[in-house]
Amino acid sequence: MKKKLLGTLLSAAMVMSLLAGCGSTATQVQDAAADAAATVEDAAADTADAAADTAAEVVEDVEAAADAVEEAAGDASGNISVGFAQVGHESDWRTASTKSCQDVFSAANGYDLSFVDCDNDEAAQKEAVRSFIEQDVDYIIIDPIIATGWDTVLTECEDAGIPVIVIDRTIDDSDKYVSWVGSDFLTEGKAAGEWLKAYAEKQGVSEINYLIIQGTTGSSAQIGRTDGFREIAKREGWTELDAQTGDFTEAGGQEVMESFCKSYSGKFNVVVCENDNEAFGAMTAMDNAGVTYGPGNDVILISYDACTAGLEKVKAGGITADFECNPLAAPTVEGVIKTLESGGTPEAEILVPDNWYALKDQIVDFSVDGNAQSMIEVTDDVIAAQY
Repeated sequence: MKKKLLGTLLSAAMVMSLLAGCGSTATQVQDAAADAAATVEDAAADTADAAADTAAEVVEDVEAAADAVEEAAGDASGNISVGFAQVGHESDWRTASTKSCQDVFSAANGYDLSFVDCDNDEAAQKEAVRSFIEQDVDYIIIDPIIATGWDTVLTECEDAGIPVIVIDRTIDDSDKYVSWVGSDFLTEGKAAGEWLKAYAEKQGVSEINYLIIQGTTGSSAQIGRTDGFREIAKREGWTELDAQTGDFTEAGGQEVMESFCKSYSGKFNVVVCENDNEAFGAMTAMDNAGVTYGPGNDVILISYDACTAGLEKVKAGGITADFECNPLAAPTVEGVIKTLESGGTPEAEILVPDNWYALKDQIVDFSVDGNAQSMIEVTDDVIAAQY
């Protein structure tokens, strides 16, 4: 382009010289000069455009090289990349679940973990999954906040060729994931109901008037535990006075129980909390209202999760029985990934083991769907071994 510009300038100078030598008029010279200037301007513009195009090509080349270096570095690490969209941090159970995944999917174990705490925000959770797709991770783990509204984003995962593993809560409106790993929430609810039936008979309690502090509305844990317990309650003719959500939080449990204590004072003898943190809040509310609870007191308090703090409340005589939901799913999820890495097909549903807990005097014989259940006596050693 420099040579072209130089040639243009020389040509313009020659034209002007010839015109002057032949006695051209001033007007002719001016016209020739204007034409020459326009030609120079066009040439300069062409030069600028070419330079810009060259610069853009250089930038593209640099970006491509950087991407190649980054990809090569990832390949060189040999690690498996995993994205985990967690519900939030609303409970002791959730904290244990998160820690389990972080421990298992660590760099020391050959993984690169991208973790997002979605803070119980459904939209944020779906965006987290989409960000994992953009990162082109090898696997995506989802603990879904609610059970519906997932088909579109799971289709995007499928189109990207990224296997999805669902843990804990379930997805009800899509089957575009390779495995679900978690607990049977319906069985947990039935177990609590069957235990209550046997325990009430042992205590000589003939009438059950219960309240439920539910988990996050629409979550599979809330649905399963509520439906399971209600199935037994309906069969036995118990009276449900009310059910409200505490969103699986201690503050939520306390707020709902404060309302219950005012609305149903002296009318209830059973409170079912759908996780331990709600139970802790309910205990505070009942303490403030002068309602006694636990073995030998006015109210039978049932809880789920059986976290360390929950079992401590059982041992202290606050929670009457606690039904475990095992948060330590990550080792099983790793097994799913290893199966996929080896070219195998993992099971579509994998249950993690759960246990039921109470003090010795609250342990009774009962069955769920014809299957005899066992309970574990809460001791210091049991508490120390819990999550």
